[in-house]
Amino acid sequence: MKNIVELPKQGYAVFVGDTHGDIQASRLVVRQYAKKGHCIVFLGDYVDRGEKSKENIDFLLSSQKQYPSIILLAGNHEMSMIEPVSPSNFWDSLDKNEAEEYSEIFKSFPLAASGNGFLAVHAGLPDLPILEDWDKIKPGDDNWERVLWADFRDKEGECLGSLCGRIKLGRDYFYRVMDSLKKNVLVRSHDPYAPERMFNNRCLTLFTSALYGRLRQIALVDLSKHIMSIDDFELITF
Repeated sequence: MKNIVELPKQGYAVFVGDTHGDIQASRLVVRQYAKKGHCIVFLGDYVDRGEKSKENIDFLLSSQKQYPSIILLAGNHEMSMIEPVSPSNFWDSLDKNEAEEYSEIFKSFPLAASGNGFLAVHAGLPDLPILEDWDKIKPGDDNWERVLWADFRDKEGECLGSLCGRIKLGRDYFYRVMDSLKKNVLVRSHDPYAPERMFNNRCLTLFTSALYGRLRQIALVDLSKHIMSIDDFELITF
């Protein structure tokens, strides 16, 4: 499995933020968009926090078999066997064999989805100048950590330090990496404290779990368009 999935040049894609066991949200999105043939890009973190974590990931895995247009990106909560997470109620509920089985499945998940002018990941950006280099990322290395764990802050600077093991990446880092990759917009999830829009309308943070005490949100985009800003996406709340 390559670390980056290239999206089609035509049709539509739907981006879904962290669901964290919110199986109702996952079902609603799949029911609404899969039969239309839309690509559905889930941005990771399907398990933990919510009480229906196992049901949620099992539903998504079975739905992916039925609808190959569903893409499940890796989130940090899927990689707990490599880098422990908290809370970890999903992982704590499994026996050793079950944990190893899920871990092997999750290791096959790609890190990003790439489209016309935009990129989608779980959390942050690796310090790599071209997309082809992303296949060199290995589980547990520094760039892997940035993709799955990094937070963005709309402040001057590159690396702004870390908190609880999560590196904080600044405005200068975002612009440098995105411009090198020739991408205008980043779609991500991961950080419930991040504003919806950052970096002059170039970084969109989505959440699709009811656990965060907010309306669920997804983003719809026309894949035939060259995306220039977040305004090219339709943001949908439910």
